[in-house]
Amino acid sequence: MPRGDKSKYTEKQERQAEHIEEGYEKRGVPEDEAEKRAWATVNKMSGGGKQSGSGRGHAENKEPARKGGRKGAAAQSHETRVAAGKKAAATRKRHAGQTAS
Repeated sequence: MPRGDKSKYTEKQERQAEHIEEGYEKRGVPEDEAEKRAWATVNKMSGGGKQSGSGRGHAENKEPARKGGRKGAAAQSHETRVAAGKKAAATRKRHAGQTAS
């Protein structure tokens, strides 16, 4: 089987990859790079293509799909970062008044 052949993937894996790819493209990633990242994510989640044989079933790791949906500080607006800083400062001030026993 040549590298990049997708015939050994389930329909569900193909749908997942397509959906992930669309998300990357919507964020401005080039089409070929989006496809590579999508299949890498599917592989990380499911362990690759169809697994033949008895006892091969295992739970899917959903973390790689969740990871891309989180926004980092750089992607947030200035107002959001300022509000988060003020909230953190208030929490630290409130906790400083409490003594650890």
